Amino acid sequence: MGSVKFVDEIDQGAIFEGNGWDALVVVTADLESLQFDEIVMLASHGQKIDKRVGQSPTLLFAPGMAGGRLIIAPVKKTDDDYQDVRVFADAARQGIKLAKEAGAKRPLLIVNNLAEQRYQNAAQVAALACGQELWQALELREAGGGDEPLEAIGLLSDKKSALALTAIEAGRVLARDLCGTEPERMSAPAFADYCLDALQDSDLTISVVEDRDILERDYPLLSAVGRSSFAVLRHQPRVVKLEYVGEGEIERTYMFAGKGVVYDTGGADLKIAGGMAGMSRDKGGAAAVAGLMKTISMLKPKGIRIVAELGLVRNSIGSEAFVTDEIITSHAGKRVRIGNTDAEGRLVLADLLSHLRIKAINAVKPQMFSVATLTGHVVRCFGGYTAVVENSVAKQENVASVMQEQASLWGEPIEVSQLRRDDFSKIVDPSAAADMLSSNNAPSSVTARGHQYPAAFLIEASGLSAHGLNADKPIAYTHIDIAGSATEGHPQYGTPTATPLVGLFHYITAPK
Repeated sequence: MGSVKFVDEIDQGAIFEGNGWDALVVVTADLESLQFDEIVMLASHGQKIDKRVGQSPTLLFAPGMAGGRLIIAPVKKTDDDYQDVRVFADAARQGIKLAKEAGAKRPLLIVNNLAEQRYQNAAQVAALACGQELWQALELREAGGGDEPLEAIGLLSDKKSALALTAIEAGRVLARDLCGTEPERMSAPAFADYCLDALQDSDLTISVVEDRDILERDYPLLSAVGRSSFAVLRHQPRVVKLEYVGEGEIERTYMFAGKGVVYDTGGADLKIAGGMAGMSRDKGGAAAVAGLMKTISMLKPKGIRIVAELGLVRNSIGSEAFVTDEIITSHAGKRVRIGNTDAEGRLVLADLLSHLRIKAINAVKPQMFSVATLTGHVVRCFGGYTAVVENSVAKQENVASVMQEQASLWGEPIEVSQLRRDDFSKIVDPSAAADMLSSNNAPSSVTARGHQYPAAFLIEASGLSAHGLNADKPIAYTHIDIAGSATEGHPQYGTPTATPLVGLFHYITAPK
């Protein structure tokens, strides 16, 4: 199933007159508080013969209502101190699934909001949750095995809200397709082509770097990761460059580096004992950034500029593979000793960030970000949550705290980690032959501060260390590790979430 279209339906008479809608999906924490007496009455009658009504998702025969179908999707535990807006998402997903199974093609979603601040975006979060539930894998759709998509989901909202949600969901579908598709269908060149096709009618400036000489000159660390893949035409690396310039005077600039390791064998430090399964999802960072740019291109916010670089590479094993102990000079001129070829993501990001850093020097109020499925350590620490680590400049500008606040309200909660001096100690090359060591030779999941210290490496290897608080040009930089949140469900083959697209979009576009 492709992107879900959300349609505004301000006329509440559609509940009873139909207006082309063929089911009502009611997401509510309290049936009695609904503003629609007919729905309350029908649900009350239903409870007398079915105790599940109001306790679990149920379908009621509803003559006179849209499609004759009334689905009650109860929201549970909203008064729990530790709950957040995702309880509405959970209920909406159950409700829309039931509507689809019942044969609905144009369901009307009714969300009964609560007054609490943490639930202020409940209706929008519930709508987007429907999109997450309905998405089907690209491979399945292209093979003709996918279900027939819903025509639209109706919302009791204004047109502006419906258009915004449709654009956000379009970006999330692109991100899910890019992240969740197998490594041959979504190889580095295919990923780049898919982005070009998806964004061809946008106002974005787009270019793709594919020439090997240019890649090795301008992205030496990235090219080292992809060195063995150059031998296979369909596996060769790409760098996709995207830029958006909004109307009016530019007030802020946002720059994103997205990790797009389309398949990670581990390289010479080969993943073994089943550890390679699911490594086609190691491109979730680049996928989320591409999806964000899709949403931005549709909604066209004014006064901002966004520059993104996606590093697309296959970490292949072979006679040309890069190996530990090599010393490779980054784009920023830093000599990097390779400590573990399975710590390839930070190498890809370092070169991208170096290019963005140069652009940021002359940009208006720049903020830089890296987005990556980077470490197993973040999963050990935080489970399915995103983690952010910021430099001193971003910390002074409260980037992470504001991101955390926005993301929580939109159902994409994040954890904020602190960068410490110990993290910079971990990247010192013991031999002193190189400027820094990329990693140790153990998995990040068993390394102390395994998701924090890669941010220290990125700051040093990209040249951002020269843009701290006391520099002539301080640059805010925040690293976003989505290894735990990029997918949900099955540990290897779960559904891509497009995280942190929604939170980032609202961080970027929120009034400053």
